[in-house]
Amino acid sequence: MPDSQRSNTLGERLENDEVALGVLDSTYSPTLVELYGDLGLDFVWIDLEHGGPSPWDAGALENLLRAAEVTDTELLVRVPTSQPEGIRKALDAGVRNVFLARAEGAAEVRQAVEAARFRYEDEPGKRGLAAPRARRWGMADEYVATEDAETMVGVTVETRETLAELDEILAIDGLGFVFIGPLDLSVQLGHPGELDHPEVREAVETVRSKAIDAGVPVGGLGFGMDDVNEKVEQGYRMLNLGSTTGALQAAVGDWLDAFEGDRP
Repeated sequence: MPDSQRSNTLGERLENDEVALGVLDSTYSPTLVELYGDLGLDFVWIDLEHGGPSPWDAGALENLLRAAEVTDTELLVRVPTSQPEGIRKALDAGVRNVFLARAEGAAEVRQAVEAARFRYEDEPGKRGLAAPRARRWGMADEYVATEDAETMVGVTVETRETLAELDEILAIDGLGFVFIGPLDLSVQLGHPGELDHPEVREAVETVRSKAIDAGVPVGGLGFGMDDVNEKVEQGYRMLNLGSTTGALQAAVGDWLDAFEGDRP
């Protein structure tokens, strides 16, 4: 019988001020999650906002989790809404790292963090106690204490509301990290896709610097390895290196470009 749950290695890296590197698996494939783990990535980002299985499909999540667990990597699951029911559903399946998309302010983020805890700020939390997969179907020892210690909830800062209430968000007890979303910020600020626009760059820098000052780990997108290395120097501690589809496009494109025969 299981006597304990394994530790959250992604959370440990952030707690120790180490850099965590991952990839967005845009195919939602357990095989690729397992491969990424064997390759040595710290996390695989599963984005349920823009695609993939329904966030209510626990079976699909469980298969992705099994692939991560067997290779000692972590899933980083972005849920499409901040509603507590969806967060609790993902956690009960065994997810330990969730982050919110399109949050509309500090109150919503705090509600999500509280929903992921059995105890919160020395008071009863809003997580339900049952015997799901996360509890090894009732066989895990010290489940409540372990879950509260190992669960990490973060938020994507990508809306005007989260930007305006950034100080309040960073002060939320138990917030695991902030993930900067420059693409959606560019849309919100009226400059879609213009990541170099001064207003977008200023917003990104505001989030980065304030989070670091508050002691909250910062995550973000890497646009090539030069950018990744530069962001590490700037204090980012969780970086997405790219996506499955992006890697395949680059590799196959290079193969086709190097082919010396005739093609239609």
